Amino acid sequence: MSSWDAWLAERSDLRAERGTERFDPVLRLGGPPGGLRDPLDLASNDYLGLSRDDRVVAAARDALERYGASATASRLVTGTLPVHRDLEAALCGLTGQPSALAFSTGYAANLGVLTALSGRGAEILLDAHAHASLHDAARMSRVPHATFAHNDADALDRELEARPDRRVLVAVESIYSVLGDAAPLRALADVCHRHGALLVVDEAHGIGVAGHGRGLVHELGLVGARDVVVTLTLSKALGSQGGAVLGPTTVRHHLVNTARSFIFDTGLAPASAGAACAAAGLVADDPSLAAAVRANAGTIAAICGIDQAAGAVQSLPMPSPERAVAAALELRAQGVLVGCFRPPSVPDGVSRLRVTARADLSGDDLYEAARLVARAAAIHGEAPGPGTVEGPRAGDAPSPVRGLPSVAAVEGVQPPAPPSPLGSIPPHGDDD
Repeated sequence: MSSWDAWLAERSDLRAERGTERFDPVLRLGGPPGGLRDPLDLASNDYLGLSRDDRVVAAARDALERYGASATASRLVTGTLPVHRDLEAALCGLTGQPSALAFSTGYAANLGVLTALSGRGAEILLDAHAHASLHDAARMSRVPHATFAHNDADALDRELEARPDRRVLVAVESIYSVLGDAAPLRALADVCHRHGALLVVDEAHGIGVAGHGRGLVHELGLVGARDVVVTLTLSKALGSQGGAVLGPTTVRHHLVNTARSFIFDTGLAPASAGAACAAAGLVADDPSLAAAVRANAGTIAAICGIDQAAGAVQSLPMPSPERAVAAALELRAQGVLVGCFRPPSVPDGVSRLRVTARADLSGDDLYEAARLVARAAAIHGEAPGPGTVEGPRAGDAPSPVRGLPSVAAVEGVQPPAPPSPLGSIPPHGDDD
């Protein structure tokens, strides 16, 4: 065995020992929505159900037939197509922002904006619970970076006070995908404005859900602020693939010239751009989509006995990675897919079941699935007390966790479990 083989085996054994081994099973077989072959999906990020919407699919097909399967080049060579301009205009129409620049992924958008806007003389401050893509971008920026306590505007104020002569970028999310809480964006924006810092807000989980679908930045009246830049993904509520940066036109021009994840990447695939363009128009024209996902999220939260989170994702804390996996596997065998978050993918070290509301869930399916989730969570253990952590990120400002219902609370709601359409599948992590 080579030294590399030995190292890989050692790392695999360590993950197995910690209960954090992950796999990539095929869980959805591509049958018709609601068909017998696929389980009920409460794990994906298709918050509004638009990935299978006939109008979105038709727009993707039209772009595919018109422009082909690929943009074929970087956006700065021949890879910018009319569909990219249409998409960027649609995103501006949805969010109210003056300009937009589409990237191939949300990860690439976050990487591009932080690396391009930092550089010599800059520092980056991140919310301790910010998405991994923002933390990775800070590391790759090769500038000093630090975290501040989660959703704590006073803590951010102190950090900025300590950097009076620095050009500082502050990176946060509008709605956090694990705890499901919303950022105090107005307070954070006020602090950044007072210190001359730039606030970068990742709206990955806000677009399509908050602000009648237009996002939390729009809802709170921060659109057009010169010191606020927004990033988002096209792969969640918009049901497609890709990402974007939105804000002042001067920022867009700077990114076109300096963002390496834009310059050295093939343009977003035409089908993805067409689908996202259509989806953005649907969300802008139909606020009932956002209202539906919020209503379904409230139903899930009520049945599971937890406080409703700000976004589509409702999070149930579990006492250990092993119990979280056991609960997720039990639900999978009953025909319900939920996410299973475990360290190191959770910012406070607490394993969770991640249950995603969708606007297109029918009442019967929603109620039945939520009852099954509540029961599985109750059976597989009580939640740890506030501040209890499990994983290596325990120092990242632990947050209190919500309680779980007792088995008695959901007793009697046990319809016969259908056989799994997928058979025995190893545990996995649906990390976001």
